[in-house]
Amino acid sequence: MTSTIHIIDDEESIRDALAFLFASRGLPAQGWPSGEAFLEALPCEDCGCVVLDVRMDGLSGPEVFDRLRAMGWKAPVIFLTGHADVPIAVQTLKAGAFDFVEKPFNDNQLVDLVVKAIAMHENQRVLIGHRQGLQRRIQTLSNREAEVMRLMLQGNLNKQIAHALGIAMRTVEVHRSRVLEKMGVRNTTELVVLLAELDAS
Repeated sequence: MTSTIHIIDDEESIRDALAFLFASRGLPAQGWPSGEAFLEALPCEDCGCVVLDVRMDGLSGPEVFDRLRAMGWKAPVIFLTGHADVPIAVQTLKAGAFDFVEKPFNDNQLVDLVVKAIAMHENQRVLIGHRQGLQRRIQTLSNREAEVMRLMLQGNLNKQIAHALGIAMRTVEVHRSRVLEKMGVRNTTELVVLLAELDAS
């Protein structure tokens, strides 16, 4: 999926200059004259990053940001701010903004920051997708298979699992095989590593 940079600024000259800047680095960009216009166009599936001016007619940058957060917005937001707006920008960082850039800014530093933000966002999306995939695999386990997996992860042998659950060892072997198959691993060690990734993500 192509990641588009969405530039929200009520000054057309700034929107055009930034769009040209990003295009010169091979980054697709789209400008919006106001926060309201951008919010009305949502959802946008291609958003890699939002570059958002703090001071605008109508909704201010922080107000737009608050509305995006209320909608569960995940893509990174970078604020463009004047010196007097730095305290506001610091507040937005605490609220979850990716970063803020003070005007006048260095073109290359801004582009590098946007590229970094997009890369981190894509990595996070991959991580979330991986976690959701693992959760779906776990949900395919029957209650008994889930019990067997829990005991497997504790290091129990088939004989011990059979005793703990009051079932035949052959039945445990069948459940163990199904657990490994459904989770997409070859052995208990791989299963432990896989679920450790889930806990860490």
